Amino acid sequence: MLTEERWRLILDLLDREKAVTVPELEQALDASPSTIRRDLNQLHKAGKLIKVHGGATSLDSRYMVQELSMAEKKTLHYEEKQAIGRYAAGLISPDDFVYIDSGTTAEALADAITETGAVYMTNSVMIAMKLAVKGCRVFLPEGEMKSRTEAIVGGLAADSIKKYHFTIGFWGTNGVDEKAGFTTPEVNEALVKQVSMRQAAQRYVLCDRSKFSVISPVSFGVFESATIVTDRIPDKKYQKYEHIVEVMK
Repeated sequence: MLTEERWRLILDLLDREKAVTVPELEQALDASPSTIRRDLNQLHKAGKLIKVHGGATSLDSRYMVQELSMAEKKTLHYEEKQAIGRYAAGLISPDDFVYIDSGTTAEALADAITETGAVYMTNSVMIAMKLAVKGCRVFLPEGEMKSRTEAIVGGLAADSIKKYHFTIGFWGTNGVDEKAGFTTPEVNEALVKQVSMRQAAQRYVLCDRSKFSVISPVSFGVFESATIVTDRIPDKKYQKYEHIVEVMK
């Protein structure tokens, strides 16, 4: 079977089922696991589907249960994340005590930061290292590091964050929905997001347009609890909200 034909069949199956596993594709396409994984990687890079551990989900899947790795996320919507990060970095002033959540869009923010006079706290080990290289004063919470997202999560991290009061904070999210609010796949990560948002005077959720109308299992904030910074609003139903900022409009 030609590569193009396999890709068409994979996308047709995803269009019907919204999610598929590697074993299901092996059986449907009579192809080896290595061939299937190579196809999924290429289709993911082309923006045709979302590769997850053990399979793939469609781009229009409303419910997102699987957590992508940082490496997988970095290949998606790169230019949009950079634009969002640059805008967010411009909101930071020298007197701010800034909280930065983990995630690839938050990393784009860290890359764009030029304000070294502010003080920073983050639960992302990678972001802490990026800020330290810039000469920033940066704090990390206590707790367990989740290898898949490179984030410090859990009750210990949440408890250590409670003692701080941030002037401004920035969070990533796996999903944004009018009713479900901001959501993420994992409860320990949601706890840290929820607590840190409570401790911030100004709150910004950074997400590209693919996150809208997507729901992950655990909510960590209501829809209007933070200003949403995105590249473009993907759906007319969100245009009525004044707390959404489009940076590539």
